[in-house]
Amino acid sequence: MTFYNFSGETQPEAEDEHYMRLALQEAKKAYEAEEIPIGAIVVCKNRIVGRGYNLTEQLNDVTAHAEMQAFTAASQTIGGKYLRDCTLYVTVEPCVMCAGASYWTQISRVVYGASEPKCGFTSKGDKLLHPKTLLKGGVLADECATLMKQFFLNKRG
Repeated sequence: MTFYNFSGETQPEAEDEHYMRLALQEAKKAYEAEEIPIGAIVVCKNRIVGRGYNLTEQLNDVTAHAEMQAFTAASQTIGGKYLRDCTLYVTVEPCVMCAGASYWTQISRVVYGASEPKCGFTSKGDKLLHPKTLLKGGVLADECATLMKQFFLNKRG
């Protein structure tokens, strides 16, 4: 696990895994739609307030990432643009765009599954998140990575 901006608060591992499994369900929807299989869930006070999966092909929109879909849904659910006291669960490390969007939402935590060494935001530095945002990586990393690998194997085959 990777932690940044650690302030002593932790979520139980089982809780993080539970929500990551729900994010994986979203990723599987993307997989079935022939989208890059990344899924996201936003949780606020133990309640799912947003869900999303990649829709870049369907919407012909390079910004239609899973995280962006989940942020929009969460903001509509809670009735505001700030996602303080919320956690984003995403199956793959966010890109720079999605990390930047998380900054503007002021989300409290970002939890991701598989690392993304080429396009993940941490390859550019971890200062893209809001200073108060906690970051945790590696939750169900193998399951998240396997789905991505299978998708690209199928695309090449």
